[in-house]
Formats: sequence, structure tokens, C-alpha cells
Amino acid sequence: MSSTTYPIRIMLVDDHAVVRAGLRMLIENHPAMGIVAMASNTTEALDLVVRESPNLIILDLDLGNENGLNLIPEFREIKKDARILVLTGLRDREVHRRAIKLGAMGIVLKDEAAEVLIKAIEKVHAGEVWLDRTTMGNVLSEMTDKNRSQPDADESKINSLTERERQVITLIAMGLKNKQIGEKLFISETTVTHHLSSIFSKLGVSDRLELVIYAFGHQLATLPK
Repeated sequence: MSSTTYPIRIMLVDDHAVVRAGLRMLIENHPAMGIVAMASNTTEALDLVVRESPNLIILDLDLGNENGLNLIPEFREIKKDARILVLTGLRDREVHRRAIKLGAMGIVLKDEAAEVLIKAIEKVHAGEVWLDRTTMGNVLSEMTDKNRSQPDADESKINSLTERERQVITLIAMGLKNKQIGEKLFISETTVTHHLSSIFSKLGVSDRLELVIYAFGHQLATLPK
């Protein structure tokens, strides 16, 4: 199978050549995953994300003299449909929180078992958020504090949702893709897309990650255990 036909097309961004080589060997042992690009700095990463069009980016936050956090919004601007999974040795929860707020969909520490990284890749690619409960709790707590000043506005937004839209939100929070949601609800994938557009507009969110965080923060979905 060529790298262009892997369901999960991955770009690695890490400034250590040995780490990149080790990750490539680990990841490409799994038939659904292929490494389509590897970058050691921001210049390479921004060039390769355009040229190779990965659908998942594994990003180290410490790129020597560069901060990987700065790449997250740029990746999201250039390749809106690519999922970003942070793989880091940094244990600073504030940094983790910032990465999620910027648009990363998951965080894995470098001292985790290899199986954890593979599972995180699968889940993030499927649209799920891969976070420990503490990090998710911090993000939700910040959102709750921010929204206390505008409870009426949020209540109005939520009340505008139809029952079907609420069902779609629940399934999105479970990590299901549009096709799977359509099968669950016995509607077409196109109809799911229309529902999502309406949900984004009503709730004032811009993508699935923001929707998931909003749903957890406003009890539209239950945070997984």
C-alpha cells in the first residue's frame, strides 16, 4: 500500500531525527496508518502540510528554538480538515490547555506506552477528543466561567436546537463521523452535514472540536469516563 492510499495519512513534526524514525517504525506497523511527511521545524512543517496533505498531524510542542503551539492555528488555517494530536514531554497543564484551546484534538505524553499513542491516533482521526479528564475539566471550567456572564445568550442558543440537532450533537461527542451518524439516525450523510451547519451557526462554534467542548460544557453531552 502506497502512502497516498493509507486511510490515516500522518505528518510527524519533531525536531529529533531519532524520535521521528522511531515513531515511523511504530506507526507503520499498523496497516491503516502511513507517514506521508516528517518535519523538524516550522518552515518544513508548513511547506509539507500543503504539499503532502496529511489528515492527521502529530506535533511536538518543543521544537528546539521554536514553539510548536504557534503551528496549531497555522495548520488549522492551511488544512482545516486535518486533526492535530500533540505528542509532548512537557507536563505543564497550562500548555496542554492552550494547545486544546488553539485546536489540538488530543495530547499524549512521550512516556506513555506505544499502545496509547496508536489508540489516540485512531480516536483523533475518528473525530474524538483524546484528553485526560483533568485537562478536559480545566478547559470546561474555563468555558463555564466565561459563560457565566452571558447565561441568557447561551440558553437562547441551546433552546433554538431541534431534537434532531441534539441527537447529532450527542453522536458527534461520541466521536462518530457523518456517515456513521447518518446510519444511526437513518438519514443521509448530506442531511447530517446540513444539521451540522445549522448547529455551528446556532451555537456560534466553528468546527467539531469547539462543538464537542461546548456540548460537554453545557450538558448537551456526557464527558466519557
